[in-house]
Amino acid sequence: MIDKRLLVSAATLGIAALALTGCSASADADSSGGAANGTDAATATSAEDFGGMDALVEAAQAEGELNVIALPDTWANYGKIIDGFEEKYDITVNSDSPDVSSAEEITAAQNLKGQDTAPDVFDLGSAVTLANLDQFAPYEVSTWDDIADDHKDADGRWVYDYTGLMSVGYDADAVPAPESLDDLLGGDYKGKVAINGDPTQAGAAAAAVEWAALQSGGSADDVSTGVDWFSQLADAGNFLPTDPTPATIASGETPVVFDWSYNNLAAAADAGGRDWKTAVLPGTALGSYYNQAINVDAPHPAAARLWQEYVMGDDAQNLYLAAGAYPVRLAAMTEAGTVDQDALEKVGEQPADTVQFTAEQTEAASKVLADTWATAIG
Repeated sequence: MIDKRLLVSAATLGIAALALTGCSASADADSSGGAANGTDAATATSAEDFGGMDALVEAAQAEGELNVIALPDTWANYGKIIDGFEEKYDITVNSDSPDVSSAEEITAAQNLKGQDTAPDVFDLGSAVTLANLDQFAPYEVSTWDDIADDHKDADGRWVYDYTGLMSVGYDADAVPAPESLDDLLGGDYKGKVAINGDPTQAGAAAAAVEWAALQSGGSADDVSTGVDWFSQLADAGNFLPTDPTPATIASGETPVVFDWSYNNLAAAADAGGRDWKTAVLPGTALGSYYNQAINVDAPHPAAARLWQEYVMGDDAQNLYLAAGAYPVRLAAMTEAGTVDQDALEKVGEQPADTVQFTAEQTEAASKVLADTWATAIG
């Protein structure tokens, strides 16, 4: 499918997964990073460096375009978020390669460095974020103080944006509803269980292994049991080495998919008439924030910073929530009375036993996956 998504409880579930297009840069954009008022947009670390939000908007509109990558329309409501940004600021958003992994986002930025088609901004899993800090430009949005210290980089290079819960999506006409992780080892699931990408590169796939660890006696400090569980799945002939997409779900090629609940919930809308369900299994739940970051080589540096302001503002944060993803500023918006209350009631509270990996635990888990995954799956 790609690299990201969420859920809430076995009874309430919610959204996300796919599609966008090309890339071109405005002929009027100043690729040197200059802004109309003389501010160097490429080194600005806050809107105040431009002289305030109005000046930032003016500089971004002078560039005229923004390049995003790995943002499927149905992934955490990114289609509506992009539309909202374009409508509010009259800036064209060029969306490229919606189905690539977090690691491939970085590769694209490196390969396209110096070109006007390079991505301006990223939406990344934590492991890839922490491994590529030099790729990001420091910037603190105006809502920075609403965000907990452990949910953002002290130097402004990344900030959490939304989180969800790992879940199992399944075709109820093809397999029985799983009630536990070990149900998936049974004969009813032969050759049917897929994960969203390569866990050494894709955040959602890595989270599937991490969740398996939490569900099978491991912990956030030791995900090796999750690797062992997937090895058992492969030995049973149940692991399906196909990267799921809406098309593979609709065709029946991938009848069972580990993914963020918001992705699995969104998949139901494009399931080709299949009875696609989403389950968050009993026991420990796993949440994982994605990270917003600005490409240090962004061809549209002012627009990149304005995008960050928009994504971390009330409008986009509520759009994440409407898709079933918990926005990072949820507590602050609830206190301020700016949260979409109807969306919040539909999503419900996060399970009390939800685990969120720390940066150190994510790095350790990434090393375990890099060292053992290929051998374990065979």
